[in-house]
Amino acid sequence: MVRALALASSLAGAACACTRLSNRVVDPAHPYFEPPAHDTPRSDDALLSVLWIGHATVLVQMGDKWILTDPFLVDTMGEIQRRVSPPGLEAACLPEKIDAVLVSHLHPDHLSYASLDLIEHKVKRLFVPRGGLAYVPDLAFDARELPAWTSFEEGGLRVTAVPVQHVGGRYGIDAAWMTHSFTGYVVEYRGLSVFFGGDTAYDAPDFRRARERFPHLDLALLPIAPIRPRDHMRTLHMDPDEALDALGVLGARTMVPIHFDTLVAGKDSPGEARETLRARARDRGVADHVDVLRIGERRVIVPM
Repeated sequence: MVRALALASSLAGAACACTRLSNRVVDPAHPYFEPPAHDTPRSDDALLSVLWIGHATVLVQMGDKWILTDPFLVDTMGEIQRRVSPPGLEAACLPEKIDAVLVSHLHPDHLSYASLDLIEHKVKRLFVPRGGLAYVPDLAFDARELPAWTSFEEGGLRVTAVPVQHVGGRYGIDAAWMTHSFTGYVVEYRGLSVFFGGDTAYDAPDFRRARERFPHLDLALLPIAPIRPRDHMRTLHMDPDEALDALGVLGARTMVPIHFDTLVAGKDSPGEARETLRARARDRGVADHVDVLRIGERRVIVPM
């Protein structure tokens, strides 16, 4: 019943959804960053483009294929924590066919049941890490587990799971036995390749192995927050400096940062991760390889 009501609500509002982002309700106790609206995410002049919807949610266009990462398209995480920035694109404005949805791990801000309800009939296939199928609702699309270094290919679109460092499970206690239920992905199509780090700590050996198998990455989507308290966060999350280290190890041509300015996490100030990344990229001479998007902003990475 909950899923049916959510879907009915989304369909009823579809006609105006793309233009009502500024009316989304967010937590007034925290500042947020108003995103521009993008009614039509497709770019006809792009071989590869991305639109950052917020958090770890990115709409990737690779030619005529659409990939959506960690869809978090609703106002709250698990009906508990309210986001501080509204999604940069409404579910109704996503493409009518999404070829692949990549879920990096099972936490409710990455495997969002309410968000999957909203896009159920748009999705062709969903990928989850090892053990993740037990947590996926019975919805209309195909869902598959991809353990590390396994691939699925159809119609020239190839998705490979790559190891990262995070924590498994969904409810805290299940992390004790869900010790492999987190992953990154590399997506390949027509000579293009995109690395999606999901939510990961810095692990040079993992990134080095990914580069050995995928030596010509066009784009890396890398998390940069939460930063503090660092003693705790470093085992779960990269900070901006570590994300730049990861970019160097991966050898990707361009990095787009994700996983910041969406939820209150840790002790970071609003905007801290973004501005720290910009400053450190300038200091390290790699600013030309780092493309910091606003929530809702689309960028052509590889033009026609």
